[in-house]
This record gives sequence, structure tokens and C-alpha cells, in this order.
Amino acid sequence: MTRIVPDNARLEIKFNAHELEADKIKQWLKLHPACFYTPYPDRWVNNVYFDTHHYHCYAENLSGGSSRTKLRYRWYGQNPFPEKGILEVKCKRNYFGWKLRFSANKSPYEKESSWRDVQRNLIDQLTPEARIWIESHPQPVIINRYYRMYFVSRDEKVRATIDIKQQMFDQRYKPFPNIHHSVNLPKTLVLEFKFDRNDRSIASQIMQGLPLRVNRNSKYMIGVKSIHGY
Repeated sequence: MTRIVPDNARLEIKFNAHELEADKIKQWLKLHPACFYTPYPDRWVNNVYFDTHHYHCYAENLSGGSSRTKLRYRWYGQNPFPEKGILEVKCKRNYFGWKLRFSANKSPYEKESSWRDVQRNLIDQLTPEARIWIESHPQPVIINRYYRMYFVSRDEKVRATIDIKQQMFDQRYKPFPNIHHSVNLPKTLVLEFKFDRNDRSIASQIMQGLPLRVNRNSKYMIGVKSIHGY
């Protein structure tokens, strides 16, 4: 991954709370002087995370290095099996985040498809650059799902999401996608603010009164630790 932060990179700040705080945080956003509103309907977000056989992405993130990457395939809706979606290379440098995105216009999964079938179907319809990412990260590690709520400030400079109802499914050593045996997870809420680097002072003022603590939160890292029993 390039170590140069692109101009479209955003600052991303995350906070954690218990799911029971969801209504309280929604009210805090809606009553905030920044006048947050809901730009999209709430929806389920689904991801399968891929890694190398040696868990390079996990190790890279665990070490806390300034430059980190994760590879995931994302789709939306209630279907836990992969549908038409986007392959994303999620890049981080310190608090800056950006994505390389490759659209898949056809579902890579058909009834009783194996993971090998899913990956082959993705490779067949994606660009050469995307194929390299899949081929170099052949191990499906986890599927995670969560219910996401969207908010944006009236001036559209600061975006926020609230994620609840997190579910995690171990895909290691599974020839077929596993969505039947979930990993036990705490009922955690994740609140994330995203904003342009030029709007840092605006976002800082917005977050000052939030009664939560900043926390480095990676759903992939939590998932891998959970399936390994850490």
C-alpha cells in the first residue's frame, strides 16, 4: 500500500458504548446544534474479510503500524450470503482512512456455492488490480453483519454512523460460507465520525460534548480475536 495519504482520505474517529445507549446517542445527534439528519434508510451491512494464510492483515493491524490495510467484500441487505456488492481495500494511515473500491455487478454466490466458487466468480468479473488482491488474500476469515444508522450534519461536513446488532461467523477451514454458527460477541455499539481533514476543527467541536470515550475499534480485529478465543 502506498504510504502517501490521498487527497480524498478522511479522518475517522470511533467511539464505543453498549447497545442500550443507541436511542440516547441518536437523540444526542438529532438535538445537536450541528443539526444531524438521516440521509439514508437504516440497513444491514454484510462483509466477508479475506486475509493471507499467515494473517498478514491481522498482524499488520495488531502491531499498530501507521499504515494498515484490510480486504473485504461488502454487500447490503438482510441476506447473509454474498450478493452483488463491492470489493474494498480499506487503507488506514494513523487516523486517515480511504478505500480502493471494485464493483461486482453480479452476485458471486449461488445456492450451495463453495468459497472457491465465490472467489472465482469475483475474479471473473473484477479488474486485474482487484484480482491481484483476491489472489494474494485467498483465506476467507470471518463474515460479519451489523445494523447501521446514518447521519450527516446540516452543512454536510461531518458524517456519523451507528452500528448495532453485530454478528460474527467463523469462516476458517470452512469450504462453504458458514452463517449458522455465530461467535459470541458483547452487545457493543460503534459510533464513527468521518470528515475531511480541512474540517477537523468543526468535527472536534461537535464531538466535545459526546459522553463517550474514543476507542480504536476494528470489527475485523475483534472478530479474529473472538474466533481464536483471545
